[in-house]
Amino acid sequence: MKLLIAIVQDKDANRLSNQFIDHDIRATRLSTTGGFLKSGNTTFMIGLEDDRVDEVLNMIKEASHTRQQFMTPPVNLDAQLDSTSSYPVEVQVGGATVFVMPVDQFHQF
Repeated sequence: MKLLIAIVQDKDANRLSNQFIDHDIRATRLSTTGGFLKSGNTTFMIGLEDDRVDEVLNMIKEASHTRQQFMTPPVNLDAQLDSTSSYPVEVQVGGATVFVMPVDQFHQF
């Protein structure tokens, strides 16, 4: 048995959640914040049998898209301001971060 912890962008979470439901995969959904942009993410915790891990990883990969987004870098008030410090820059966001961990015991009461 494995525990998957998948962190995806909020924009991809509903599509992925629906895929889990369609394929009878039970997942706990948590609202999380973090990363470079401190933007909204969704973390799924999924307990499943070893033989379904690749199936779920493929679902996550297909549903979690990378995209380009503009952001304004934070201003460092200690440093001198130059001409590029306040202009938005384009960064790549999205995709998924997935941890796969072994489960020694599983109990459901």
